[in-house]
Amino acid sequence: MNIPAFTRRAAFHSVFFAADSGSSAGGGEGRAFTGHIGPVLSVCFSPDGKHALSASFDKTLTLWDAATGREVRTLTGHTSAVTSVCFSPDGALALSGSLDDTKKLWDIASGVEIRAFSGHTDDVTSVCLSPDGSLALSGSWDATLKLWDVATGQELRAFTGHSGPVLSVAFSPDGALALSASDDNTIKLWDAATGEELRTFTGHTDWVTSVCFSPDGSLVMSGSRDTTVKLWDAATGREVRAFSGHQETVTSVCFSPDGARALSGSGDTTVKLWDVETGKKIHTFAGHTDEVTSVCFSPDGTKALSGSGDHTIKLWEITL
Repeated sequence: MNIPAFTRRAAFHSVFFAADSGSSAGGGEGRAFTGHIGPVLSVCFSPDGKHALSASFDKTLTLWDAATGREVRTLTGHTSAVTSVCFSPDGALALSGSLDDTKKLWDIASGVEIRAFSGHTDDVTSVCLSPDGSLALSGSWDATLKLWDVATGQELRAFTGHSGPVLSVAFSPDGALALSASDDNTIKLWDAATGEELRTFTGHTDWVTSVCFSPDGSLVMSGSRDTTVKLWDAATGREVRAFSGHQETVTSVCFSPDGARALSGSGDTTVKLWDVETGKKIHTFAGHTDEVTSVCFSPDGTKALSGSGDHTIKLWEITL
């Protein structure tokens, strides 16, 4: 049976915007970037670390000067919430996904839309670009992930196997593998060239909302609505360890550039910094007044960026 669109959107919304849970102690408030008039759903740094890009429920993307927090420009064109955004490896382009079922490719220097990618039959929840920038991957509420040719906008293949919406996608560092996370509580590893499903990672007890590879590709990290972060062996699918400490849905996870540390954002309004080898919490960053929806490291690993349902982006200093 098909679920009405408004119900699906409410369910998607509930992953990131749960009931108010207050904020945890620990960590100093970072600089806030303000300008969005809706929840911020995705954030990323440019490859040179000089700019930040945010995607919002207000249907826009905003480019920021990372050093000052100044708004550089706004990118408009989506007709519904923008759920995911990433830079191309050279920083010249950006790719976004939206609840309008499309992906869009943008020229960062001008803010001009280059092309739209159409093919999903429901909300696009996550996008990423291959390490060489030639391919794009997208995940959707239609339970598929799709591979695209960036230069032409052509759909190359669809990956099917999840029994529920795909909430997060990622390429391996060499671009040979694709990773997906779903509300079916699983993570799947795929051969990017053929679309073959290689293995399924099981262990989470609720929706898996975020997934990423370690910089060397040997490990996978995931965040879930079961409030945990999990570390997995990419080659075997074996769970290495779980990171516990969040009180609500873990909405976003990422590795530091050297792979030694990890960040997680949560519906409990906090960002946590973890030691990957031991699973111990290093620090909690508190300051957002609503759910944290997205986190990322700067290219040099000395700063963290977080987006939130409080409509702001925050920049945090990380002591190495």
